[in-house]
Amino acid sequence: MTDTTATPGNAPNNENKDTSFFGHPKGLAILFLTEMWERFSYYGMRGLLIIYLTQHFLFSDERSGIMYGAYTALVYIMTIIGGTLADRYLGQRKAVTYGAILLVIGHGLMAFEGSGSREVFDYQGAEYELTLDGRGGDANQIVIAADGAVSQISFADSGTLLQVAEPDVVGLPAEMPFSSDMTRVEREELFVNILYLALAFIIAGVGFLKANISTIVGSLYGLGDTRRDSGFTIFYMGINLGSFLASFSVGIIGIYWGWAWGFGLAGIGMLAGLLTFLFFQPWLEGRAEPPNPAKLKEKVLGFLNVEWACYAAGIAIILVSMAIVKFPDMFADVAGWLGIIMFLVLIAYAVTKTQGDERKKMFAAIYFVLAQIPFWALFEQAGSSLNLFTDRLVDRTMFGWSVPAPVFQSLNAGFIFIFAPLVAWLWIALAKKGWNPSTPVKFALGVFMAGLGFYTLVGGMGVSGATGLTAVYFIFLIYWIHTMGELMVSPVGLSAVTKLAPPQVVGMTMGAWFLYSGLSNFLAGIIASSTGAETIGGQLTDVAAAKAGYVEVYSNVGLIGMGIALVMLLISPIIKWLMAGADATKVVAQTTETEAGGPSVDR
Repeated sequence: MTDTTATPGNAPNNENKDTSFFGHPKGLAILFLTEMWERFSYYGMRGLLIIYLTQHFLFSDERSGIMYGAYTALVYIMTIIGGTLADRYLGQRKAVTYGAILLVIGHGLMAFEGSGSREVFDYQGAEYELTLDGRGGDANQIVIAADGAVSQISFADSGTLLQVAEPDVVGLPAEMPFSSDMTRVEREELFVNILYLALAFIIAGVGFLKANISTIVGSLYGLGDTRRDSGFTIFYMGINLGSFLASFSVGIIGIYWGWAWGFGLAGIGMLAGLLTFLFFQPWLEGRAEPPNPAKLKEKVLGFLNVEWACYAAGIAIILVSMAIVKFPDMFADVAGWLGIIMFLVLIAYAVTKTQGDERKKMFAAIYFVLAQIPFWALFEQAGSSLNLFTDRLVDRTMFGWSVPAPVFQSLNAGFIFIFAPLVAWLWIALAKKGWNPSTPVKFALGVFMAGLGFYTLVGGMGVSGATGLTAVYFIFLIYWIHTMGELMVSPVGLSAVTKLAPPQVVGMTMGAWFLYSGLSNFLAGIIASSTGAETIGGQLTDVAAAKAGYVEVYSNVGLIGMGIALVMLLISPIIKWLMAGADATKVVAQTTETEAGGPSVDR
């Protein structure tokens, strides 16, 4: 997703061009590092989150998927509030600092895991715990007797028969009937609530930081500064570098050493980002300051000034977000109504306040705001259902090493490094021959590839049989296809919206883009929850049923995605006509301005 067109620059200043950071202002260096560490913490934690929810807290797949969707949705939606407060009152420097502090607190709280939830059942008056002997997809299911004796267990007959490897050791029969209603889950409510609070702090922190840091990048350059585009390219390299490194380090440490160590490393990364930003703030040379410092000192609510009221708004975001993450099902109706209301507002403005080409362009902008939904709803399975699928149902052994599932989250960033420059070159080459696809066609191709990716994975599942593990190269393939689709959608989406919307409502239209990005993530959570299967300790009890569930859901969403894409392709001439020539505007290709693992939330 591009946002260089939405980021204001300073007036040209040809007499004083700082070139101390690879020909760019030295302020770019601290923004690069701050953003790299922030993305390191975000994507490192994200790679572990869904597995952590199912294995440590023993939430069901359905509950974990919808909770994950609510969390990622709020991350996007709250950037609207953070960006607005910074633009009107705080300024970007104060907002980024505040957001980084909230993020450090949130990631730090994630390391407080407690002893975990317990799944127990009673047999002949004795209590037994069903759990795992490790973390991740390679952990074995075990039963622990009251005296601490341990035996591995397995399940047969569609999960209805519990088989005990060493029955005499734990005092159980070798085989016994089993159903999920025989067990109960005991959770440590204190640590469950710490989890909700931690996620809420991260949501608020991202809302304040990510809404504003790319705006500071834009402020480093004058409107006539030719270094601006390459400066954003360097900045976005930090995003993908942080994601790539986090998927390896945090993912491996979290699975092999412990959840707290993995989340703790993510928190250390964010702390490094905060200290970098604080220590080197003078390099920004007074940019990104409050638009009206005197306004910040004015009193509101009798005892708070405007600045502290903005910080209090961050606390309010935390409280609201904590409630939504705790009760994610309640968010479904709210999300639906938010989407409907915003759509009606956009349509009403287009009909009543615009005319001629301006009205046509506004309708085109509305189309692109909505057209992103199917893509991100499918693409964002990466951190939820696809992550669990990779963990449980994929042969992850490569060169004799069973690779932890979170490590595969790095594939998107890696493919962006490799293929984004090639795609940028391709558009330029096609444009020289007059063959460059229009923006509506690129959008349609991106959505089609999102659906196609799932169909290739379904094919891989079919090859491996009803209960066999899927070959790992199908995971490489779906990530590659989805990344290529992302490069069709993300770099042009926000750019198109900001070019098409009337100048007086660019902010509102951008807000709509971010809102629907968030709603797309929540829809992704709903899709992920529909892939849920019966588990013990977060591991499957019926592999065949779980695999059949994935085949059904992924086949359906893949078919729907490709069907929507074909409709989008058919109407693309109409959308191009609505764009009224805006699609012909020369746009400099940004080779790395998509985020690894999802749409950019840089504002």
